[in-house]
Amino acid sequence: MLSIAVGKGVAMTTFIMLTRLNTEAVRSPRGLEKLERDVMKHVRDECPDVEWLGSYAVLGPCDYLDVFIANDIETAARVSALIRTFGHAQTEIWTATEWDRFKEIVRTLPGPIDPSNA
Repeated sequence: MLSIAVGKGVAMTTFIMLTRLNTEAVRSPRGLEKLERDVMKHVRDECPDVEWLGSYAVLGPCDYLDVFIANDIETAARVSALIRTFGHAQTEIWTATEWDRFKEIVRTLPGPIDPSNA
């Protein structure tokens, strides 16, 4: 994984999680807040090294977009499993690379191949 953030003195990967609630997950707007509190308690208890960077409600096929950093893909998978199980939701997890870091990576790539030398 190329996306690295430094959290608690350890190199950590940035993850983007898209979440789509199942239709039976909540029955009222207030139920959303309770569901969030309950699910995040499980995440904090089971994955204490995860650092939450932001949560956004989004318009589109998913309901939420969350950004967090974790030590490894296994920890991100645990977060996803907790959200799916206790949050009654479907999730997708993506790794993310900060734009400046991505540009550094691209600069190390070889240039175009000269067809006359091939």
